[in-house]
Amino acid sequence: MTIKRNRLVLILLAICAVGAAAQQVVEEIVAIVNDEVITLTEFKKEYDQQLAGIKAQFQGEQQEKAIEQLKAQLLDTMITNTLLLQMAKTDNLNVAEQLKMAVDNIKKENNIDSDDDLQRALRSQGMQYDVWLRQIEERMLRDRVISSQISKSIVVDDADIIDYYKKHGAEFVVPEEYKVRVVYLAPDLRSAAATETRKAEILDKLKGGLPFDKAAEEYCDAPLKETKGDLGTLKKGETDKTLWDALAAIKKGERTGWIEKKGWYLLNLEDKKDSRTRTFDEAKRDIEQKLLQDLQTAKLEEFLKVVKKRNYIKILKPNPLG
Repeated sequence: MTIKRNRLVLILLAICAVGAAAQQVVEEIVAIVNDEVITLTEFKKEYDQQLAGIKAQFQGEQQEKAIEQLKAQLLDTMITNTLLLQMAKTDNLNVAEQLKMAVDNIKKENNIDSDDDLQRALRSQGMQYDVWLRQIEERMLRDRVISSQISKSIVVDDADIIDYYKKHGAEFVVPEEYKVRVVYLAPDLRSAAATETRKAEILDKLKGGLPFDKAAEEYCDAPLKETKGDLGTLKKGETDKTLWDALAAIKKGERTGWIEKKGWYLLNLEDKKDSRTRTFDEAKRDIEQKLLQDLQTAKLEEFLKVVKKRNYIKILKPNPLG
């Protein structure tokens, strides 16, 4: 694909636009990538699809940041994807077999018996089967190009793994973990006097030998009643400080006094794991994966810069959303 050829494409597009202007609105072009174009319609469609995913996944400030990132990066991503697919076509890459295996796995994982059932399931989610299939195939082709260019040549040395472990010890500290059960009394279900009476009744039952899990099952108010007061495993930094401080002051098998915190909590420490540092053998695989990912990211960025320099790219509308 040469620059001259692409200039010819531009001329032909201009001629077509003039000839059709009297009859219809010409599709606006956002960018030209060699002999292909990215239209405003394509851009907006991709934007709307990704925007829906962001809104389903994030809320508040996280959502706002994700949307701003989408606006800033989407056009560059679409240009990159177009280049990678062009490279896959030039190299005659074929992922038909892998695509079939992927679809079969998706059907198996979702208990779908046939392609017809899969198509119906996709339609119920507002997706067209052919479009969905093409998206998977294109992702596989792009991944194949990237893998052929960068993945095979990257190796992480054991010396680098050891060095990282020594220099980043804080990353491998496992915080204290408390397994906790609670008797919870909601703040608005009963009067203050009735709440005090119930608190005293629960303590009397526990002193009389009632197991704490039975007390939680019998006395817990919603929403903790459904779990029988089981709070699971709590970690420092992920737990309300007032509750955490109360738990830190007791030993395994002991309980706190009543704690007022948008209701009343009586906590029982069922198990406690002290803070510790993961050994090198425990952390080695995670470190290797992180270093490998860092190297792949750096090499991918370098590879894409070279690819973009070698190909004809013209952005006609840098801010497609206006």
